[in-house]
This record gives sequence, C-alpha cells and structure tokens, in this order.
Amino acid sequence: MNLQSGAYNRITLMPNPGNVAGGYKAAMHNPNVSEEAKQHSKDVLEHEDFSRSPTHPKNPGNVAGGYKAALHNPNVSEETKEHSKEVLEELE
Repeated sequence: MNLQSGAYNRITLMPNPGNVAGGYKAAMHNPNVSEEAKQHSKDVLEHEDFSRSPTHPKNPGNVAGGYKAALHNPNVSEETKEHSKEVLEELE
C-alpha cells in the first residue's frame, strides 16, 4: 500500500488536518465500521502527519475584518483593541 498517493495525499489539502485525524480515530472505535476500514484508519494515522498547517493561506480581508470587529466588541479588552489597531495599521 503506497501511503503517499491517492486518498492519502488529499489529507494535506484538507483545511483542518486535526478534524481528519479525529475522523479516522472515531472510525477505529465505531462498532459499525468493518475491520478492513479500521485497519485502513490505523494505517493512515500511523503514516500521516496531521500536525501540518492548512495549505490555503487565510483571506486577508477576513483577517482585517476580524481585527476591525474586535475594535467594536465591548467584550474585548483595551489591550487587545490596541493590538488590533496596530495590526490594522500594518495591514494598510
């Protein structure tokens, strides 16, 4: 079984590798999953690195929007609001 091709390579394209790993772990403990599928899940978990960052960068507009929202959120500390202002100035 080549763990570097096919379905295994798609793992690196997933936005949240932790969720993918969680799905494989759940399959291993699900009584409704076949032994073959459980073995497959075990193989994937043993051979893949799920700690990788997402391959898609964050949308800069969404990042800026989050910092702008923090400026107007009454539950955000003044220190965090100041940090948000600094980041927004750097993004301009």
